[in-house]
Amino acid sequence: QLQLVESGGGLVQPGESLRLSCTVSGGPLDYYYIKWFRKAPGKELEGISCIYASDGSAKYSESVKGRFTISRDNAKNTVYLQMNSLKSEDTAVYYCAADSQVGLLSCVSSHSTNFGSWGRGTQVTVSS
Repeated sequence: QLQLVESGGGLVQPGESLRLSCTVSGGPLDYYYIKWFRKAPGKELEGISCIYASDGSAKYSESVKGRFTISRDNAKNTVYLQMNSLKSEDTAVYYCAADSQVGLLSCVSSHSTNFGSWGRGTQVTVSS
């Protein structure tokens, strides 16, 4: 069972940037799909980005495409989410999750129950 720990959240103003990290332990990152979810107050859990750690191929939801970039450093067993041009509607708790079989094409839309390993989340607040 993998263990995942998110970090890097905080309070920023609209238009600013943050980089979140998801550090994985308990196994090599290479064979997993790592997905970022977020949960905003009063809204459902939303999948926003996914990366296949083996080759770095990635997918994004329409809500973050062009503003967020997912990447990984397999040597550090860490996945990053670079978030630029942040908006107030990006305010949420951000979670990373891992699965070895979901497949990249369906990863972003794949239900949260398909992911067996989760971090505890990191709060991102975008406010002036």
